[in-house]
Order: sequence, then structure tokens, then C-alpha cells
Amino acid sequence: MTRHVVSRLPCDTGTSGWEAIGERSFTLKPLEGDITADWLIIGAGFAGLSAARRLSSLRPADRIVILEAREVAKGPAGRNSGFMIDVPHNLSAGEYSVADETVTAAEIRQNRLAINFARNIAEEFGMSREVFDPSGKVNAAASARGMELNDKYARSLGRIGEAHTLLDAEQMREMTGSHYYRGGLHTPGAVMIQPARYIRTLAAGLQPKVCVHEHSPVLELSKAGRDWIAKSSRGSVTAPKVILGVNGHIESFGHFAGRLLHIFTYASMTKAFSKDEFGPGVSGNDRWALLPADPMGATVRKVTSEGRSRIVIRTRFTYDPALKVSEQRVAHIAAEQRKSFDGRFPEMAGLPMDYSWAGALCLSKNHVPAFGEIEDGLYSACCENGLGTVKSTLAGMMAADLATGSGCAELEQYRNQPEPSRLPPQPFAWLGVNSVIRFQELRAGREG
Repeated sequence: MTRHVVSRLPCDTGTSGWEAIGERSFTLKPLEGDITADWLIIGAGFAGLSAARRLSSLRPADRIVILEAREVAKGPAGRNSGFMIDVPHNLSAGEYSVADETVTAAEIRQNRLAINFARNIAEEFGMSREVFDPSGKVNAAASARGMELNDKYARSLGRIGEAHTLLDAEQMREMTGSHYYRGGLHTPGAVMIQPARYIRTLAAGLQPKVCVHEHSPVLELSKAGRDWIAKSSRGSVTAPKVILGVNGHIESFGHFAGRLLHIFTYASMTKAFSKDEFGPGVSGNDRWALLPADPMGATVRKVTSEGRSRIVIRTRFTYDPALKVSEQRVAHIAAEQRKSFDGRFPEMAGLPMDYSWAGALCLSKNHVPAFGEIEDGLYSACCENGLGTVKSTLAGMMAADLATGSGCAELEQYRNQPEPSRLPPQPFAWLGVNSVIRFQELRAGREG
């Protein structure tokens, strides 16, 4: 009998502002007792909920159960910056420039497949523009190097026929209210989401067709005959097929060990403020979304609801193979983010930060997912390579197609990838990865 004792459970540090300001509309329902299902999905993030959505369409009569270790939207799915990006966005490359045109075209096609899947969800479940906003995104440049990176990215997008618009300093100031930026590059295909509200709305919309059990961590996963048995603290689920949507925690289930990079990034969200609190135009339009021209720089978003706005700033990356970071680390980086925010918005200097938090990413050295049937009846939809909203949505869709044998046209191409390549042994991996990250962050300079 195959038996996996789960070695680590999720540990999320700090309160995500997205989760804190987003309402919840369904009752918490931990697993109680022993149940059976046709399908078990472990993890209620973008991958797990997307897999459940796809399964409920492909197998409407089947019983689908999701086990979530914590609460929906309190984990990494509710801790990201909310960018659903269609064009190339490889964090590990040090810049966003397009690679091989055939590979790039396939990646864009897959990203847009996932975005369209999410768009259908948003339409069906009545998500407002505050939750799902097809506004595009801007790569903001604050330095000469940032301007050069944007120009290079624009040229590479032009070579493959992708729409884009270069913005000057005045256009950036009109958008953001800040004199900090020298220019920007707008691409129209991205969607901005409020990640916690998107995830919660999707989880609510799937019920009661899909049964979601929160505060139900899987402690052991074993195979008995044709069935898998997932044991939690107060019950178990028996099902012939299981989809793992646990991102980097796939290693905690005994798979892909020594092949995944566990990266944490950090964010802070300001206190809500009114349009006139700091004078007209100080923070620009009601909503805007900036990625840094240098991938290691600062991501900045402004959101507005009922006349009250907040700004989110995300900076810094760390490699933490233990899959957890300390409160002290979050507090230290929040102090750095305070300076970064004040530099961009000096008229708003001192505006309190209501929330600061860390969020986990999972990357592979060769930029491929941890995907496929990893044991008989056990499927992995993990390793989002730094773009969890889109890549995890896609992985969940593809895992459902693979597991049901009713794959879409993209499945064969998606599954025909190498497995994540091996990392150097510890402590060499830790020293090497963190050294590269720190060098790239220092090189980003004013972009951070």
C-alpha cells in the first residue's frame, strides 16, 4: 500500500489586506467523519477551484470534494498582487523580453485560455469590476535602466504582433499622481482581480455542487486497492482519483523533492483614504496597476471602493525551502516598503499601512510546471512559476482534462514538457539562489 505522511502544513505569515477587506458569503464547514467521493481535490486555491469548476462541467453527476488546510483565500491564493497576465512574464529571467517565438506564442495562447476561463467564471457569478477588471497592466519604469528594459520588451512584443503602448512621464503622472516614474509600457490583455474576493466568489459559486471543507488539512494520503484515502484531523475522504492543487507543498506529499524553488514575496496595504484627503490628483485615477520594468522591483496597485481607496506595494523576494517566514521578516520588509511608498507618494508620506504579509511562490529552475499523473489516480497541478493566478488556473483545468480523459486541444502540448530540473543540494541552493535574488534586487535600484 502506498502511504504518504504529509511532512509540512501551510504556514502563512501576516494578514493579507485582500483577504481582510473582502467579504465572505458561505459557512465554514470542516470535514467531520469519513466520506466517499468520485473526486478529491486537495487545496482550494486557483488550481484546486479551477479543477473543481472544470470537473463539475465535465462530470456533472460526480461527487466532488475539496479539502483546504486553512480557510479559502487566507493562503497564497489570497496573498498575490492580483495580476492575470497573458504576455510573457518569467520572473527568473531577470527581464520580461520574449524568448523563442514558437514557445512564446504557445505560452500566450495558454495564458489567454486560462484568462477566458476566469472571465466566464466572473460573468456567471456576477463579479464586479472591483473583483475582475480587464484593464490591462503597465510596466512602470523609474530609471534609465527601467526605460531600456521597457523599450526592449516593447520591441520583442512588436516582433510577435502583440499590442502595446509606450507611456511618457506625464501620462504616468496623470494615471498615478506620482512624479516618480519616467515612463511605462501598457499591454491590454491582462486582467486585474481582487484575488481573495475572486477565490471566495468562485468557492461559493461551486457549492453545493462541490463540497468544500476548510480547516481540514490532509495529514496522510494512502492508496488502498483502487482508492485513495486522505486522512484529516477529524475525518477522511476516500476517492479513486485525487488532484493536488497545493503548489510548492507538493513536496510535502513526497513528490518533486529537490526540484522546486520556494520563494516568498512581501506586500503592504495602506489604510483607506478618500479622494480629497491629500488634495486632488495626488494618487491619480481610482484604479491602476503597475508592474516594475525590472522584475525585481516594486509592484504597485491602487484600488477604490465606495469612494475609499487603498494602495498596495509589493517588494522583495526570499528563497525559503522550509516554506515559512517569520513575523520579524515581514515587519522588517514592511519598514522598507514604507520608504518605497513614501518615495513614490511624498504628499502621502506617513499614511498608515493597515496590513503587511508574506506570500509563497513556487518556481522551477527550467520554468516548467510540476504536472501530470504522478501515481495511479493521483494528479499534480502545481508549480505556477511566479504567476499563480493564470498558471494555476491553467494547471487546474489541464489536470481535470487529463484525469477525465477528455482533454482539450491544449492538453497534449501542456503535458509534453520536461519535469522540473534538479536543484543543487543544500546549503548550496540556498546560498546561490538568495545571492542571485539579492544581486538582482540591488541592480533594480530605483525600480524597487
